[in-house]
Amino acid sequence: MSETPSDADLKTQIRDHYAERAVAASQPQPCSCGCSCGPAAPVAPQEETAQRLYAIDETSALPPEAVLASLGCGNPTALADLQPGEVVLDLGSGGGIDVLLSARRVGPTGKAYGLDMTDEMLALARANQRKAGVTNVEFLTGEIESVPLPDASVDVIISNCVINLSTDKDRALAEAFRVLKPGGRFAVSDVLFQGDMTCVPRSLLADVEAWSGCIAGALEEQDFLARLRRAGFDDPSVQLTNVYDGSAGNSMCGAPALPDGVRLISGFVRAVKPAD
Repeated sequence: MSETPSDADLKTQIRDHYAERAVAASQPQPCSCGCSCGPAAPVAPQEETAQRLYAIDETSALPPEAVLASLGCGNPTALADLQPGEVVLDLGSGGGIDVLLSARRVGPTGKAYGLDMTDEMLALARANQRKAGVTNVEFLTGEIESVPLPDASVDVIISNCVINLSTDKDRALAEAFRVLKPGGRFAVSDVLFQGDMTCVPRSLLADVEAWSGCIAGALEEQDFLARLRRAGFDDPSVQLTNVYDGSAGNSMCGAPALPDGVRLISGFVRAVKPAD
């Protein structure tokens, strides 16, 4: 029977995986004429799906590297109801696509923070920020289980397929609650299981590759909602956005077939920090 990988092994695998994606997204592809044709990152099916979640008028204003580095499962910026002047924090901001889009939505009186633990992704995100000419943005180095921001300093927390990667999800949710202002909103896209998790093979849940691929660390839907309530949030809910059926263009990192009664989905998870 496979043993559950250690937190250190998981973090190393996840960091290496996303470092590779950052480097690939930033590599220019030479043309036959000798010019540069932009990033040459191979586009996996899940990346094509993620790119389709963003409107053309959103991505056309961003560097192509920011789009190609996107490995998310949704578009939290479109569903978080961001308002001018708000402060937004993106947990696991990657190449910066959601941070840059959030910065435009909150405007010059607002601010968007991006937090990531991978140096290569942070370097790519900062380069994308410079290319986009967006100034109300700051990218922070750190882990989502220990956010380097003060208590009650953020209006909205977003995240795109990152909570599932955490090795201590209760700590990550507690940190999200801590940095949110009273009345602040938790609005993340993530991968979730639905159904009886006792039927899921332990070999899958112990697979390090499956963790970095957003599968093995995914929470069961009701478990996620219960953890949000325990962290102190009100009104947690999940809005289904996709069911991964394994078909071409609709698989999550090559997810294996699951037992009957269990399915892998992406959803938009909302909750609110009590105003008092």
